[in-house]
Amino acid sequence: MAVLTVTATNVVQVSGGLRTYTIGETITAGQALYLKAADQRVWKALTTTAATAAAVGIAVTGGAAGQQCLVAEPGAVINIGATTEKVHYFVHDTAGGVGLQGDVGTGDYITRLGYSLTTDGVFYVDIRATGGTF
Repeated sequence: MAVLTVTATNVVQVSGGLRTYTIGETITAGQALYLKAADQRVWKALTTTAATAAAVGIAVTGGAAGQQCLVAEPGAVINIGATTEKVHYFVHDTAGGVGLQGDVGTGDYITRLGYSLTTDGVFYVDIRATGGTF
């Protein structure tokens, strides 16, 4: 299945906490991010390992390596564009991607990012990294 299409310019904070992180690679607003222990920078989350799947939030701003970005943390509400109402979204097997549960394949590490509240992109960030795979 396809990764959720997010228009970076439409990603905005609605309410809740944002945290500033240093970026490890070029990222775009709307991408799921994890904190790399080795350098304490955020990188695009990916389902390949427990560490890369353990998202810390969703980028609200983007930038290049070494720059600062704002990340929506658990408890925040953001707008990420068109979503399906009342659906849970997960770290995708495309780096930084946000996808549906059906996108998580055999051997992929499972991290729920949160759920959509409406069809117009209002998204509640509620990260649950399981550390397990399908």
